[in-house]
Amino acid sequence: MFRFSKLSYSAQRRVVIFSFSLIPVVLLLTFSYLPVFNMFQYSFTDWDGFSEMEFVGIENYITIFTNPEYFSVFKVSLYYFVATFFQMGIALYFATILSYQVRFKNFFKGVLFFPFLLNGVAIGFMFLLFFRPEGTLDTILHALGLSEYIKLWLGNPDIINISLAGTSIWRYMGFNFLIFLGAISSIDKEIYEAAEIDGANKWHQFRYIILPGIKMIVSLNLILAISGALSAFEIPYIMTGGSNGSETFVIQTVDTAFKYGKIGLGSGMAVVLLLIVIVVTVMQRKLVKED
Repeated sequence: MFRFSKLSYSAQRRVVIFSFSLIPVVLLLTFSYLPVFNMFQYSFTDWDGFSEMEFVGIENYITIFTNPEYFSVFKVSLYYFVATFFQMGIALYFATILSYQVRFKNFFKGVLFFPFLLNGVAIGFMFLLFFRPEGTLDTILHALGLSEYIKLWLGNPDIINISLAGTSIWRYMGFNFLIFLGAISSIDKEIYEAAEIDGANKWHQFRYIILPGIKMIVSLNLILAISGALSAFEIPYIMTGGSNGSETFVIQTVDTAFKYGKIGLGSGMAVVLLLIVIVVTVMQRKLVKED
């Protein structure tokens, strides 16, 4: 303590900063960077999780890029990517309405954002009951006299991904809603007042004030939608386990590594997904820099 007090203020400041930063940095290196490094290392081996590792070079990557089985599942991601446009459209619609003075404004904000706060496992089980035969959705359709539209929502390969993408819309729409609402709220109110004086209605205000004002946020959400669609895992894994044509690339990666014991190949698939996400992130940062 005596030696510490003899240090200059600048030296003491550096010691304190280093001391408080040491534990978080060690935890970050141990639980983030070290596993990523090991993942890269495993991707060049044929390790099955138990036997000795044998270096196989880029054989795993050749398998990933040449075997249609591994890249064909990316077509499932298209359902989630398309669903993102509906998700963002609904979120933007409600964010625009609630940016004005309406009754029960805070109540509706909470209702729209609440699904995003729920645990993904709970949502998966909720929608399993919702989509099951003679479940909630079938009961509603029957009560409305639309029995001819009742289908096997999670058993039909033609519509299973549409059902799962719809679940994803319900869960993540609240996040987009909050982002859009914050961006719209940052627009100067005097611009709206000037527009109203000039005779602009609500549609004109949305088209010429709100949409240009949040253009960057919309663009970033579209780019993030790509990585979100590629990394879809929680909802399809819980609800279907990837069956009936609902397997995503992440589910396939997990099954390859832990179900079939191909840790090396699964690590290579994880590296490929990581590189794709990095490319999307670079695109995002480039867009922000340009704006």
